[in-house]
Amino acid sequence: MATFSGKVAFITGAAHGQGRAVALALAEQGAEIAALDVARQLDYPGYRLAEADELRTLQAEVEGLGRRALVFAADVRDEAAVAEAVRQTTAELGRVDILFNNAGIAAYGLAHELSEAQWDAVLDINLKGAWLVAKHVIPRLIAQRSGVIINNSSVAGLRGFGRMSHYTASKWGLTGLTKAWAIELAPYGVRVNSIHPTGVNTPMNDGLAALEGTTPEAIAERSAGNLLPVPWVEPADVVEAVLFLASDRARFVTGTQLVIDAGLLTR
Repeated sequence: MATFSGKVAFITGAAHGQGRAVALALAEQGAEIAALDVARQLDYPGYRLAEADELRTLQAEVEGLGRRALVFAADVRDEAAVAEAVRQTTAELGRVDILFNNAGIAAYGLAHELSEAQWDAVLDINLKGAWLVAKHVIPRLIAQRSGVIINNSSVAGLRGFGRMSHYTASKWGLTGLTKAWAIELAPYGVRVNSIHPTGVNTPMNDGLAALEGTTPEAIAERSAGNLLPVPWVEPADVVEAVLFLASDRARFVTGTQLVIDAGLLTR
């Protein structure tokens, strides 16, 4: 039997990058998928985000694996849209077992030069958005007395990074939410963990480099400092961490931070 047969996964930021890779991997192992993504361009941070056709092709790929798939073009900052997506997921797929809070943006800027709008965009998407989605999923998990929440933080959720104070604050906040939710939900058999990748080879990686007028390799050399001789990790590496934490192999793992950093935090 597939590892996640009979399970339903709700994934944000699902149309491309890490979210898409996780959605397809879970579907390959038997899960039904609810995929949410803003699926349009935003004024900030300014690099290309996923588009609506990427959501559609994700749905087709999941269904091609023999799994049901729902897709939602919605902003995690829009509580009404989030609530409706979760309601529709439980109405059509019956339940939610895995929440992968993956939606997020990153950008550069000195703290004193950021506008209030820039600060709010990063904190509202990366931190408040994760809370809003969880707010509507958690009651389902409590009712089931089972489930897993995995928050996609960052190495920036465990150490400081200059020129990224808004991003760093949002990711430290997500680490804190992970700890708090693990305490709140343990009595119901619900586990909550966070993952902390170094730079990942995704469209965001390319977008940040373009905004800086440089290459992804130069960004990695300047800001990451991985101990292992690689500029970044791959979405597949994030997938393996999520699959482990979502599975019964991690049945007693909760409130923890799984680092996928190529040794960055050892420096």
